[in-house]
Amino acid sequence: MPMSGRQIMTVEEIRRAVIRISHEIVEKQAGTSGLVLVGIQRRGVPLARRIADAIAEHEGVRLPVGALDITFYRDDLSLIAQSPVVKGTDLPFDLNGSTVVLVDDVLYTGRTIRAAMDALVDFGRPRAIRLAVLIDRGHRELPIRADHVGKNVPTSREEVVKVHLVEVDGVDEVEIERLPAPLGETVGVSGTTG
Repeated sequence: MPMSGRQIMTVEEIRRAVIRISHEIVEKQAGTSGLVLVGIQRRGVPLARRIADAIAEHEGVRLPVGALDITFYRDDLSLIAQSPVVKGTDLPFDLNGSTVVLVDDVLYTGRTIRAAMDALVDFGRPRAIRLAVLIDRGHRELPIRADHVGKNVPTSREEVVKVHLVEVDGVDEVEIERLPAPLGETVGVSGTTG
């Protein structure tokens, strides 16, 4: 059964959001001194590079960009459902004393961001860690919030937000799709779904 999706951000809206976030980051830091960007794989990395490009354009300074690879690991034999684990990183700079802006495409439960922060602290002691996301969809399970948000998108848990970026997917757009209800179930009817 195909999922039904609708576009919630266009190429131009993504471009404008990246530019706005780049200005906010510099404004909050009161400049670019000590700033580094770290994208969370997969789509956070090209977003971090785009933010760095925008900052270079309006500030004339090229910020260092790193990558953090966080992968969801599922152990079906235990009660642990989905725990993000750090698989590998590319941090070609010293984190100590810097202000790290973590960049990701979608903020949802907060578990990926928590794992990313734990990983960063293993690599150094940043002065501060901030968070920039293209989409904040709500449903937080941890007390984590984004400092810079491209778009807030209220969603239900039955919906999926799909960010597509040229660098990864060949197109720039954000779609929201409703997951099909399992056969024999009606989503939203009391007592039929958990």
